[in-house]
Amino acid sequence: TDASEALAPLRQKFNTQHYALLKFYYECSNLKYLTSLINVPKLSPDPPSLIDANTPQLPKRPEVARIEAPPPPQASPEPVIDFWSEKQAQQQREYEEQQRKLAQQRAEEQERMRQMQMQQQHEYEEQQRRMADLERQRQEELLRQQMQHQQVGRINDLEMQILNARNQLERNQMMLEQYDRRVKALEQELASVNANAQLRDQSKDELIRSLQSEIQMWKNKYEALAKLYSQLRKEHIDLLNKYKGLQVKANSAQEATEKLERMQADMRAKNVELADLIRERDRARNELARLQGNQREDMDRLRRELDDARNQMQNMGRSKGDEVSALLAKFNREKQDLEASLMEKQALIDEFLKQIEDQQGEADHIRQEKDEEIAVLQAGMDECLSQLAELQQNDRQQDLQDELDRLQTAQTDKLNQVLDCILTTCIQKINDGIYDIEQPTSHGNENSTPELALSMIERASITSVEFMSAFSRFLDGSNTGDHTGTITRALEFSDTILDVLQHSKGITQFVMKDEDGEELVKLGKGSAEACIQYFSSVMSSYLKMLPPAQRPEVVIQGDMRVQEALTRLSQKTEDLILTGATDVNKMSEGDVGDLVEQEMTKAARAIEDATLKIQDLMRRPANPNFSATDIQVHQLILNSVLALTNAIGNLIKCATLSQQEIVAQGRGSSSKAAFYKKHNRWTEGLISAAKSVAVATNLLVEAADGVISKTHSLEQLIVASNEVSAATVQLVSASRVKSSFMSRTQERLELAAKAVKDAAAELVKQVKGLVAQQNKSDTLDIDFNKLSVHEFKRREMEQQVKILKLDAELTNARRVLAEMRRSGYHTEETE
Repeated sequence: TDASEALAPLRQKFNTQHYALLKFYYECSNLKYLTSLINVPKLSPDPPSLIDANTPQLPKRPEVARIEAPPPPQASPEPVIDFWSEKQAQQQREYEEQQRKLAQQRAEEQERMRQMQMQQQHEYEEQQRRMADLERQRQEELLRQQMQHQQVGRINDLEMQILNARNQLERNQMMLEQYDRRVKALEQELASVNANAQLRDQSKDELIRSLQSEIQMWKNKYEALAKLYSQLRKEHIDLLNKYKGLQVKANSAQEATEKLERMQADMRAKNVELADLIRERDRARNELARLQGNQREDMDRLRRELDDARNQMQNMGRSKGDEVSALLAKFNREKQDLEASLMEKQALIDEFLKQIEDQQGEADHIRQEKDEEIAVLQAGMDECLSQLAELQQNDRQQDLQDELDRLQTAQTDKLNQVLDCILTTCIQKINDGIYDIEQPTSHGNENSTPELALSMIERASITSVEFMSAFSRFLDGSNTGDHTGTITRALEFSDTILDVLQHSKGITQFVMKDEDGEELVKLGKGSAEACIQYFSSVMSSYLKMLPPAQRPEVVIQGDMRVQEALTRLSQKTEDLILTGATDVNKMSEGDVGDLVEQEMTKAARAIEDATLKIQDLMRRPANPNFSATDIQVHQLILNSVLALTNAIGNLIKCATLSQQEIVAQGRGSSSKAAFYKKHNRWTEGLISAAKSVAVATNLLVEAADGVISKTHSLEQLIVASNEVSAATVQLVSASRVKSSFMSRTQERLELAAKAVKDAAAELVKQVKGLVAQQNKSDTLDIDFNKLSVHEFKRREMEQQVKILKLDAELTNARRVLAEMRRSGYHTEETE
């Protein structure tokens, strides 16, 4: 027992070294390079026992036989003479003989042992030689393997050099393509600059022509008035000459006096008739005054309604752009009705005046028929009366015209204030959009693609030109008071710029470098700031400080700044499109038309196939291994997916009709293929959106089939449903770019998209409910109040560690998803 206790520390140290050696051998066996060179020994997990007899003994070491030294020779005895001495000598000789034999046996034994030792030594040397041969062979094999590894490494290096050369060649090709695109972009920019210059020259030419036509009109009016004045003056001189001649004749003859008295009697009768005509004229003037009073009352009522509408609009806030547009439309309609009523009443007044003039003409004709001399004498008085009536009428018409001009100026000022309020609201909306995309948490439109972004940029360019044209017509005065078109174009322009901001932020997920994403956002902000500057420069408060000749130039310059900013953003966005994308400009017209029709047909066929597959899954007999609850859940999922696919099919039909309507309204006398090539960015976005809807629907059906077959999870079905919603938004946005205002087809497309969104949301809601039920059944019901402080703290730390791990996994998954979206973006599907 004491010996075991004394050996216990040595035994413990031996066990520790055994486990360390076992761990060392285990780590060496995991190194493939080391195992390819040597064979790692294997030890038992438990150390060998030094006490147990059953433990196998260690191999013995070779022993060297000991050679015993022969005993020293004894001295020969002295001879004995007596008998006893001879007998003793005899015994001594026998003893020596025996000793000799024993010595001989020992020598033989030693020789045998020496031979055995030599044999063992020979075997040991042979074994050492064999081991040396094996070691040499192993070294040679190791050298051969090293040579092979070196050759393989050299081959890999050569392949890597070849791959680098190919990559360099591809990069050079991509650089050449980028240069080509840059040249094309510069050509397009030059063409756009020329187009803008032509448009500006055309607007200036139109302004010059309008001014020349106005100058010619006033010149013609002046010449006509000069001719009329000279004619009236000549007639007046002739009548005076005739009057003087007749007066001389009347003074020279008494008969003329009597005749004159008769004439005067007739004249009095005619004066009575003239008085009746004057009373009729006064009645017509009173009727005109009454109509003018009614018109003043209508204008006052209209002014009060305008003030009430303005107060209501100020109370409702700047965000009520649609209601303001409706009120303005109603006001314009009422204004047009009042103007039409005023024109009718003016026409009635002109008719009364014409009747008066006709009656006066008839009276003059009667007087001329009865007595030409009386007409000559009375001509001066008639002319004076007619001139007096004309002057009075002109004075009243001038007062009425001044009142109308004053009311129209006041109305124009109020409408200009409304227009400035609308422009301020648009500026505020754009500022909010800029602030939104500058937030780190904002990702913009995550469903955007470069093709769709280019379509929105093109839409923004078109709306900018439309706003410029509407505002130029408004300033030109050709459609005075037409604020409705200007307000509508301004609101549409601001909404399009907001869409451009969201899309420019959304397509940053496709860039490989953060610097490129920041540049995209910066260019989007630049276009928005150019739009804000454009709106600020066309406000009435700013335009009033400029002479009228410079106002159209301000509008044109604002549009040019916006076009330049959008062009820079478009060029940067075009760099994200891969070289293998569908380039409509390089295709023939027949191919373009067929491609669009084929893609829409493929999308519709894919939806039909998906619907048929869902129906086949619903008709498939239930698996007997599933429970009744699982079968009910599967049926619920299939019904939801079927409703979603039906809604998508309706969406594709509405999108096809909308696309046909857009082409029919926009192509004019050209062909559909020419329209597609002219609006190539919109065409590419439409094709990409149709493909996305088809692919997302196929993924949805595949996920639903996998959930029923237990090969997919419910989360995959949620992701597929979200992809369907995203593809739907992309298709609707692509169709909305070219749709006309208040289009019934576009309205049906919006309703179909809303139905798809609702069906997808319902599917996601049901699947999330199922996931929540599963998670609830998996969780443990733990009463945390019964836990100790240490146990509670330990569980809290475990949950925090779990949250950190999940956050790290979520961050990694998002990073991988971003990299996949950047590197896996395609414009053409490969199956």
